[in-house]
Amino acid sequence: MVTITELPTRPRDVRPRRRIGMRQRLGRWDVKVSPYLYISPFFVLFAITGLFPLLYTAVVSLHKWNLLTGEGPFVGLKNYVDVLHQPFFWKALRNTFSIFALSTIPQIIIALVIAAVLNANLRARTFWRMGVLVPYVVAPVAVAMIFGQIFSDQSGMMNAILAKVGISPVGWHSNVLASHLAIANMVNYRWTGYNTLVILAAMQAIPNDIFEAAIIDGASRVRQFFSVTIPMIRPTLIFVIITSTIGGLQIFDEPTMFDQQNSATTAGGADGQFVTVTMYLYQLGWGSQNNLGRSAAVAWLLFLVILAISLVNYWFTNRIASDSGAVRRARKVRS
Repeated sequence: MVTITELPTRPRDVRPRRRIGMRQRLGRWDVKVSPYLYISPFFVLFAITGLFPLLYTAVVSLHKWNLLTGEGPFVGLKNYVDVLHQPFFWKALRNTFSIFALSTIPQIIIALVIAAVLNANLRARTFWRMGVLVPYVVAPVAVAMIFGQIFSDQSGMMNAILAKVGISPVGWHSNVLASHLAIANMVNYRWTGYNTLVILAAMQAIPNDIFEAAIIDGASRVRQFFSVTIPMIRPTLIFVIITSTIGGLQIFDEPTMFDQQNSATTAGGADGQFVTVTMYLYQLGWGSQNNLGRSAAVAWLLFLVILAISLVNYWFTNRIASDSGAVRRARKVRS
């Protein structure tokens, strides 16, 4: 019987671990920590100027808060219930949505068309591109004075033009729809150029090879615009739509200065025909009612409305993009 003896195993070489020097540790920390330190100022400022006021407003909305006496007793959701039972709040919300629809939707469409024109081979392109930004740098007070003369009830330029075609003068301050149209024109005048330049920058980032391939395939300029340009600038369009939605629902300057009374605490027309939600919350907090608790509740309700509409816009834009991508893939499979 043969027995197999175990051979002695050779001991492994045990090498001492190499110690990492302090300079190498600092180098590793620099790679891992530096990016967060570079972006930290934004988040610190946002926490101080954005997040803290938002949370503090939520606390104020749950109390009976007065501008002079300060914090009052805790009332819970009573401020929200009282605001939702106020007919004037729903009127302000209706006016806000009306002005938003009359200004933001045409504004984005016009900005998209102007950006497409400026992206073409034009003479003096820099001049025209800077020209569309001029209304944005004009002071809102100057814009209100100009449009106040254009949409004056008695001797305005628009009424003079309407009189030449046989239409009776329009009360641009007293009529609900007319006042919303006038304010929407003020908003479009100021912000269309800004959105145009943002969209134009996205269009210039599209590679020319894609357009050359579309031309070889026989696509016209209109087909290139809808099949190439729009899908390629989809992220920028989402950004413009969301920011325009936030700004349109927070409109305050234009309707306040459009009022002939020139008082922010009582602005919005004699019957509140063009008062907005932000004007209403300002009147609640700093007007005759002096109720910061209800004003904060209105601010949070407006925040929830803006958040919901922004999410709907984001979903709708992504849905359109995904549907168009599915259609293009289906066409490729068929071909």
